[in-house]
Amino acid sequence: MSHIDVDVVDFLLLTIYPVAALFIIEIISRAAKITNWIKLLTQGIVSIGFAIAYVTLITAHWLTALVLLALAIALFYQARLAKIKPGKSVY
Repeated sequence: MSHIDVDVVDFLLLTIYPVAALFIIEIISRAAKITNWIKLLTQGIVSIGFAIAYVTLITAHWLTALVLLALAIALFYQARLAKIKPGKSVY
């Protein structure tokens, strides 16, 4: 990927980091029996953090950042639903 100065391995690692963070939050929340809306809210905040980091700290990955922001919006929406109707939450 010479047009963005990022090696293929680095690009794969940059893709795996947010996924690993979301899985770790999932594992910790299940082990600690944290409510679903708090878990989803935390995952949304982490997604926004990665999106900001991908635009500011490293070579700009705008598309990856936009996808992470869209994921964060979906996670915030699901967190809102889980808080309002805890019995109907799928997560």
